Amino acid sequence: MNKLVTLLAAAMTLAGAAAAQDLAVINGRVITNTDQGQIESGGVLIRDGVIVSVAANIDVPDGSVVIDADGGWITPGIFAPVTQLGLVEVGAESSTSDSAASDSGFSVALDVEDSFNPNSIYLASNRMEGITRFAVMPSTGHNLFGGRGALGETSGSMDALFDTQSFVFADLSQSGASRAGGTRAAAWAFLEAAFGDARAYPGRYSSGHGDALDRYDAAALVDVVRGRVPLILEVDRATDIRRAIRFAAENVPVQLVIFGGAESWMVAEELASAGIPVLMDPMRNLPSSFDALGSTLEAAARLDAAGVTVAYTTQTASGYFNPRLLPQHAGNAVTNGVSWDAAFRAITLTPAEIYGVGDQYGALAPGYLADVVIWDGDPLEVMSAPSHVIIDGEQTDLTSRQTRLRDRYADMDDTTPFAYRD
Repeated sequence: MNKLVTLLAAAMTLAGAAAAQDLAVINGRVITNTDQGQIESGGVLIRDGVIVSVAANIDVPDGSVVIDADGGWITPGIFAPVTQLGLVEVGAESSTSDSAASDSGFSVALDVEDSFNPNSIYLASNRMEGITRFAVMPSTGHNLFGGRGALGETSGSMDALFDTQSFVFADLSQSGASRAGGTRAAAWAFLEAAFGDARAYPGRYSSGHGDALDRYDAAALVDVVRGRVPLILEVDRATDIRRAIRFAAENVPVQLVIFGGAESWMVAEELASAGIPVLMDPMRNLPSSFDALGSTLEAAARLDAAGVTVAYTTQTASGYFNPRLLPQHAGNAVTNGVSWDAAFRAITLTPAEIYGVGDQYGALAPGYLADVVIWDGDPLEVMSAPSHVIIDGEQTDLTSRQTRLRDRYADMDDTTPFAYRD
């Protein structure tokens, strides 16, 4: 019996040692996103899923697992701030979409956590392109509120959502106005009334109804009204953005974030003064609607020059499978006047900061959770690709359904029927 106890204790000690094994990524160009800047040839030491050292010559403890970047680039993982990953599987098939609930009587209270599919095939295909973190955003239903969004990671874990009910999405563009009665005036009146309902919750509902929201939706909006989580507001037209700036000033302490912002560059100084961030696609250059007549490839550079906090999206691509194009979009921003460092920050640390997790993700520094990507070249160059993706200190699989199908059917000399191939 004593021998069995001793063996079990030894096994537990070995298991603990294995779990605590350090991981060192060496011999690469390190992009820290901190005051440390870029390290031409350096590495990152990871312990228990947390970064403990970033330096030109890191001290690698004996027994560490070592990954040689072989002169490649070592960066934080890409953070996609607007996606519908895990909500849509086939865009043309409504039964596979949980992005919007047009027939529901609820709006703000709708929670993407209850719809999110951690087994979506698109998590793997985005992870392969360096996406490690993302925000899941619902679409609007019967009114201008879409519901509550969440933050997730692409490792493939069943617990992929690591921060739920982390923001609320609302559409105050022309499409949102159409849901509120047909005009922007109606949309803003609805939003003001909704905030009034949330501020008066629960007292207003003890003996009656809200002006705009039912009790359940009003309760869900309380965290936004009190400034605990951001309100992501979709608007493109410059005049709508100015109205949004005034709304934020009149509803302190609301945390307002502009999504879309096609004409945000026209009011860049006002946005910077108000401290309101913008989630925008630097590749929007065509007037997709009358709200976006001022779209320009130089918008990101103009916002950056004015001091606006900007994170990039892939709004011009399909959000349920194409967040993986973020590095390409950032590269185009560089082509149109944004510095490399600012463009890369706009797809890593800045979105993490906007969602309140910038002290955990988006940088390579001691104390940050270890989301690390090794690239075979400049990550903003379209021909570069990750060779390793590390999430929470764990190396992840860089295969997907697409790569498995490619490999399965690539060998045309194999006489095994396709249905029986591995």
